[in-house]
Amino acid sequence: MVKLFKSLADVTRLRLVAILAQGEFTVSELTDILAMGQSRISRHLKILLDAGIVTVQRQGTWSYFRLDGKNNYFQQLCPTILEYLATDGVYPADQQGITRILDERQRKSRDFFDHHAREWDRLAKEMIAADRYQGALLEQLGQVETVVDVGVGTGSLLGDLSLRARQVIGIDHSPSMLNEARTRVENKQLVNVDLRLGEMTHLPVADHSADALILNMVLHHAPHPPTVFNELRRVLRPGGKVLIAELERHQLEWFRDRLADQWLGFTRQELTDWLQLAGYRLVNLKLMKNSNKLPAVQVLTAELIDQEEYNQ
Repeated sequence: MVKLFKSLADVTRLRLVAILAQGEFTVSELTDILAMGQSRISRHLKILLDAGIVTVQRQGTWSYFRLDGKNNYFQQLCPTILEYLATDGVYPADQQGITRILDERQRKSRDFFDHHAREWDRLAKEMIAADRYQGALLEQLGQVETVVDVGVGTGSLLGDLSLRARQVIGIDHSPSMLNEARTRVENKQLVNVDLRLGEMTHLPVADHSADALILNMVLHHAPHPPTVFNELRRVLRPGGKVLIAELERHQLEWFRDRLADQWLGFTRQELTDWLQLAGYRLVNLKLMKNSNKLPAVQVLTAELIDQEEYNQ
């Protein structure tokens, strides 16, 4: 406990705690938010690491820092600390810095897809072997009233989804990708498909209006993945389900460089923890190994638990 209090007895380290409570960030991003030198930030992070307040996770050549949920003393103190820091004079500036970093992550992803929209189907086939796992994803859907394809891309699933739902809504943040999807919809005369421009953290869909949501290889492009699940909860009807196809955690830096990924996949524990915190229950998970030294793919199905059970 003494070590914990000593590690927190510094303004910069408290600011780091408040920032990392809202996501994972690299040293470079933290220096940008705090407007301080890298050596200074690294020194403070080392103290927080030694105290068990933060952990560091390598993804290829990038290292991300996050708050550590295993320090029981800190977990008891954290809500009070964050409540106090929210009234501190530097808090608004730090929040602006966080928003700037997350917006930049989002911009890089959008620029990549705008530039590569016409060749995306080829890239997807070569890099993630989409045809090998999409059948397993669709198998979990069944027949529903309304399904939302979050990160619809060029619309590779729209033909199959249109046969399984009365209404299909496809959402993407890249206008160029939506143009490709729109061409596919017109060519296949998919009259029950509605395409919309939007972000996965701010879906242009009414509250509790969807029976199912699909995230097909999009979560590793999210600036802050946990916030996505909260937005999905807003859109889902009671008893609705989320279907996810996502890369298993890997360390292939060239893979990120080729596809402009923000994250090198996720572990099963990360995905299930995020789902549980946002009020979902995992009902099915299938791991599909890939060939040619490509990352494996996880296909997950989770259902939204009722509000009373979620509050408990």
